[in-house]
Amino acid sequence: IAAAVDIWAQGPAALPPPRQPRTPVLPVEGERNVLITSALPYVNNVPHLGNIIGCVLSADTFARYCRLRNWNTLFVCGTDEYGTATETRALEEGLSPRELCDRYHAVHADVYAWFGISFDHFGRTTTPQQTRIAQDIFQRLLARGFLLQDTLEQLRCESCGRYLADRFVEGTCPFCGYAEARGDQCDKCGKLINAVELKNPQCKLCRGVPVVTPTQHLFLDLPKLEGQLEAWLERTWATGDWTANARHITRTWLRDGLKPRCITRDLSWGTPVPLDGFRDKVFYVWFDAPIGYLSITANYTDQWERWWKNPQQ
Repeated sequence: IAAAVDIWAQGPAALPPPRQPRTPVLPVEGERNVLITSALPYVNNVPHLGNIIGCVLSADTFARYCRLRNWNTLFVCGTDEYGTATETRALEEGLSPRELCDRYHAVHADVYAWFGISFDHFGRTTTPQQTRIAQDIFQRLLARGFLLQDTLEQLRCESCGRYLADRFVEGTCPFCGYAEARGDQCDKCGKLINAVELKNPQCKLCRGVPVVTPTQHLFLDLPKLEGQLEAWLERTWATGDWTANARHITRTWLRDGLKPRCITRDLSWGTPVPLDGFRDKVFYVWFDAPIGYLSITANYTDQWERWWKNPQQ
C-alpha cells in the first residue's frame, strides 16, 4: 500500500512511456505476450447487451488493462458463421447463407465499433484460411489414426432430396407428447431428443414425411485418447488453476468413459470434408468453430503460428 501511495504521489510523469502500437502485433522475445480471444458471437442475429456483457466486455476490459501495463497484447474475435442455424435463418429471410452472413457480420462489426470494443482484429469463420487450417487439422487426425467411420440413422426428406439436420425436423415429443418438438430438443419438457425418435416427424421445409435412412459419418476416436488425456489432466490439476466445477465436470466425463464424437454433417453450408466418400458432407460446427480462433488470427497476420504454436511465450 505504501508503494502504491508513493507512485500515486509522483503522478503520471513517473509512468513508463506507453508502448507504441505495431501492426501486426506479434510476440516479442523477452516480453510478456498476451493473446486474448472472446467467444465468437453467432452471426444469425443482431447482437444484444447479453452478448456483449457475457464475454466481449470482460475480454475488452482485460485487453485494456494489459495494454496499460505495457504488455504486448493481441485481442481478436469474429463471427461464427457455419451451421444449421445460419441455414434456417437464411431460408426465413429469403437469402443464401453467404448473403445472410455478409449482412449480419457487418451489423456485428458496427455494434462493437459503436461500443468502442478494442479488437485488434474482428474477423469471421467463413474464409479460405478457415478451410485450409480446419482441413489440415483433419488430415493430421486422419494420418495419426484418431478418426473412425460409422453409420448413423438420420431422417431424409425425399421431396427435398436432402438429409435433415435437427433444426429442419419437427414432430411429437416421445417423452411428453408435445406436438411441436424440434429434432434436437423438446421446448416443453426440456429433454434432448435424437431426431429419429420423434413421433410423426415432418420436414420443416416442405412439410413432407421424412424416412429413416442410414448414412456414413466420421467420428473422433476419443476413447483412444482417454489414457493420455487422463495423465495430462492429473499433471495440470496438480499445478494449474482449474476451478472445482471444471474439475468435477471433467472427472464425470472420464468416469463415464469418453465416447466417439461425430464430426461430420449432411449439409452444404460448412467447411468441406476433404476425403473421398465424404465430399458431399461438411464438418460439424463444433469441430469447425473453435478453429475459428486460429483462422481469424491467420487472417490478421500470416505469422499467426507465432501466437498459437509458441508455448515458450
